[in-house]
Amino acid sequence: MSGDASTTLPGIVEKIIPPFVPDEPEKAQISVETEEHLYREIRIENELTDAEGNPVHLKKGAKVEVTVEAAAEGVLPGKA
Repeated sequence: MSGDASTTLPGIVEKIIPPFVPDEPEKAQISVETEEHLYREIRIENELTDAEGNPVHLKKGAKVEVTVEAAAEGVLPGKA
């Protein structure tokens, strides 16, 4: 098997969570579209960069894509 493996799921920013400690970044809670209701939300630091390298933040209601990528040595072949 060669190359990295990945999957991308659509999501939406449900809410922005302010930091508990002032020096920490705020979090963006993202609801990922999946059949598993217990595993729908993820939280990430709300510090991104745009195409020009400028700092940006997600806002509530933003449509996003969540990509999970694994190196080739971290995956097993699928069932046929």
